[in-house]
Order: sequence, then C-alpha cells, then structure tokens
Amino acid sequence: MHLCWKMPAMELDSEAFVEVDPSGRYGRYSELLGSGAVKRVYRAFDQEEGIEVAWNQVKLRNFCHDQSMMERLYSEVKLLTSLKNNNIITLFREWRDTERNTLNFITEVCTSGNLRDYRKKHKQVSMQALKKWSWQILKGLDYLHRHEPCIIHRDLNCSNVFINGNIGQVKIGDLGLAAIVGKSHCAHSILGTPEFMAPELYEEDYTELVDIYSFGMCLLEMVTLELPYSECDNIARIYKKVTSGIRPDAMNKLKDQEVKAFIEKCLAHPRDRPSAADLLHDSFFHGISHDDDDEN
Repeated sequence: MHLCWKMPAMELDSEAFVEVDPSGRYGRYSELLGSGAVKRVYRAFDQEEGIEVAWNQVKLRNFCHDQSMMERLYSEVKLLTSLKNNNIITLFREWRDTERNTLNFITEVCTSGNLRDYRKKHKQVSMQALKKWSWQILKGLDYLHRHEPCIIHRDLNCSNVFINGNIGQVKIGDLGLAAIVGKSHCAHSILGTPEFMAPELYEEDYTELVDIYSFGMCLLEMVTLELPYSECDNIARIYKKVTSGIRPDAMNKLKDQEVKAFIEKCLAHPRDRPSAADLLHDSFFHGISHDDDDEN
C-alpha cells in the first residue's frame, strides 16, 4: 500500500526589490542589516550569481557643503573595488545615484555578522580561537598597509570585523571611509570610534600604525568581552585618558600575561609600535595553525 502525502498549499515568498542598481544585477530589499553615522546597509541579492549580498548606501547630503570630501569619498570607494584579499570584505560594485543623492556600493556578507555580536553570543571561546581571529585581522591590515598607495582603515573595531562562523573566517569591513595615503603614509583628519582611536589620531598627524593600536583594543575586547574605556561615561573622559596614555580598566582584567604583553605592544607609542607584518611573526602566534594562501 502506497501512502501519498499531500503538502499543504503554501504562499511563495516573493519579496520585491525596493531598488535595483543601474546594471539590473543587484536588487535591494527593505531589510536593514546595520546603520552608522553616514551609512545604511541593506540585505540585497545578486541575481547573476544567485547569492545574498550587502547594499551599502551613503547619503551624500552629509557632505553637501564639502564638495572635495564628497569627491574624495567617491574615489576612495572606487579604489576599494580593486582590493582582493581573503581577510577583507570584497566590494563588487559602486555607483553614485544623483537622483537620490547617494553613493552606493555592493559588498559580500558574512554568515555570522560582526565579531562583537558573535563573541557576545559565544562566550566560551578558547585563546587559540581568539589568536586565529587576531591573525586574520592582522593579515587583512598587512594587505591594506602594504598596498600602493597605502590604505589606513582608521575605524577598526569589533563591530566592523565580520565572521563566517561555520569556517572561522574573519574579514575586515567598513572600508568606505578609509584614508588612502601616498608615500609619506601620513594622514591628517580625525575619524574613528573614540574607544579605539590611537592618541596621535586626535593630533591629526598619524600613519597606518593607528590601525595597530585599534587592533590591540579589538583583541582586548575579544578577550574581556568588555568595550575599552567602558568606565568612562562620555567621550571627553575617554579622550583625556587616551591622550594621557592611561590604559582602559579592562587591561586589569587580563590574567594571561602573554596576552597582556602582546596588547601592550600594539598600544605602544607610534615609534615603538610594531607593524602588522612584525606582529604576524610574533611569538604570540607560535603553534597556531593558519592558512597562508591569502591573495596578496
């Protein structure tokens, strides 16, 4: 006797695109994945490859009184389409929508979201896993810093580092406001998240080593599950501590002296602060298995 099961009638989910890019390849949904001061990120779909992507949208009215900044932002995002590295979020396409006065760019999405939320969700993580994540962040930074011209992220923190949790792959994202500098490797504008900003960044005279300082703060957050300088209730107090060289209270929670010493290297004065390449060869990573097949 054969039993026939009849499936109940179900409505097909045919979510409509809110917006389509000029080529017709990428469609944007209304679902918001995240938002910042000048940018919103929406869930989107690549119809050609059949994969979900992220649609990043910058409202250019924020820069309407600064035409040079607007053009610079556009040219920087355009340059980022040429970056190819396993530990950097891939930027597939960018364009400017003059009608809506927005700058749009399509990037890949990571399955598990950002590292801050992922770490909060998974509280029992070994030091070996944290080292593997840190190694990958440094590989991404090394690629940016060795690029011609040199690229300084300027806003590295755990909310713009993303992870594919099923394979433990970490990627640096939110590069739209990165600084692209010439042979001098010097930049002169203030941008970033106060808790993660190096002291020299506030002085508006800095190099790519500001990213190493921010990386140190990222590692501190990953280990302690605490935002650096969370003891400060306003930006002015954070600024005072950072510029005075006072470490965040979270440093006192580090029981592992090896981790503490490694983070201190990252937070050192610029002249003593190692590069990403230097840190990748640090004894801190000895015994950690990693893939060296990154596209560099």
